[in-house]
Amino acid sequence: MNISMNPNSELNQSIVNVPNLVQVPDPLIKQAYQFQEAMMMYTCAIRELKTKLEVLNDELSVRNSRNPIELVKSRVKKPISIVEKLQRRGLSISLESMTENLDDVAGIRVICSFLDDIYAVAEMLTRQDDVHIIAIKDYIRHPKANGYRSYHMIVEIPVFFSDQKKWMRVEVQIRTIAMDFWASLDHQLKYKKEMEANSEDISIELRECAEVIANTDERMLNIRKKIEAQEIALNK
Repeated sequence: MNISMNPNSELNQSIVNVPNLVQVPDPLIKQAYQFQEAMMMYTCAIRELKTKLEVLNDELSVRNSRNPIELVKSRVKKPISIVEKLQRRGLSISLESMTENLDDVAGIRVICSFLDDIYAVAEMLTRQDDVHIIAIKDYIRHPKANGYRSYHMIVEIPVFFSDQKKWMRVEVQIRTIAMDFWASLDHQLKYKKEMEANSEDISIELRECAEVIANTDERMLNIRKKIEAQEIALNK
């Protein structure tokens, strides 16, 4: 089912990046219009949050003479993925079930330069009075068993439409370039790894790589701090 849209709209850009965004899954066909409207709202929530992050990055680039945020990626969950996740959880396949039970329909990934930038960006978001923190999972201090590291936040932000203000949930993942590199490759290898007879050996190697990357992040942060300390000493 297609809907007409401004070709320059961000929703259209998101559709280019996320195929099938406006296709309505069969279980939700009776709520087709409402489903497409919800996808539009999630896309607008991403735009609002990206603007907040861009403002913070611009401010810090002036104050600190460097950009803590290297890149911001975003996506709206594919309809088929929404249905599959609800089914895995044994939940009903409906628009209400999606909005009440899934916190990651809208997702933003923030790629930072250094470890301390992750916590700085997260803290600055937390301090904003129109950002409600729903949940936080720190997989940096407490990595997953497979070695995965990232800082996850579920936030709620207000989005103003023509006839209402609606609070929308967005999942925010904040990680370093190195963490993102590891997570991207692990995702690519996931299904191949599960098919391999020696998958346990591969899992061990991936965990070892995750440790190497974590140590590299720590060392790069320490190097940056040494350079900053030297600059302060020279300017005295």
